[in-house]
Amino acid sequence: MDVLTHNFSLYGEGFLGTVELTVYASLLALALGVLMAGFRVAPVAPLRVFGTAWVTVLRNTPLTLLFFAVMLGLPRFGLVLPFFTFAVLALGCYTSAFICEAVRSGINTVPVGQGEAARSLGMNFPQTLGSVVLPQAFRTVIPPIGSTLIALAKNSAIAGSFSVTELLGTYKPLNERGYSIIWTFVWIALGYLIITLAISALFHVLERRWGVPR
Repeated sequence: MDVLTHNFSLYGEGFLGTVELTVYASLLALALGVLMAGFRVAPVAPLRVFGTAWVTVLRNTPLTLLFFAVMLGLPRFGLVLPFFTFAVLALGCYTSAFICEAVRSGINTVPVGQGEAARSLGMNFPQTLGSVVLPQAFRTVIPPIGSTLIALAKNSAIAGSFSVTELLGTYKPLNERGYSIIWTFVWIALGYLIITLAISALFHVLERRWGVPR
């Protein structure tokens, strides 16, 4: 218990860092994921190719390698940003590929007749997707998106290796101060458990309210 009570501010800083990473990266992942899902079902071939390439490359690239590419590669092209922003970009882009596939699977559950009816009323593709298809698809994709964002929260631990303040990185200074490594990781694990349970509870509420009845 001493490791927590004597270093509560350090744990708190790391915990808040992980929460911020999770929130910002989740928002980016959701925005990009929905956009790429729209590209993958678009009637325009170049958009479908771009969406497919985005998902294929990111889903098959190790997240650590993506962090290296963003943290070390982008500055070489003159894009210099805080490490936290780079971490959000890496996490958000990586997770967006999985969000995209979850949303696309939900789109595929919507009857084709729904889209045809919308087009018969004069709606174009963006209007059909945004007003007719996605609202229906959303009901079926709540659980997989929740699971994906929980994975994002745990993947944020990689950011600590790139000078970003987050929960797992607190073990380094605590280890240097001579605290028990076992209890250090126990409290770190508890912090991640709180975050993941909060995400799970949020999506449970969303599923109960808008999900497909079982």
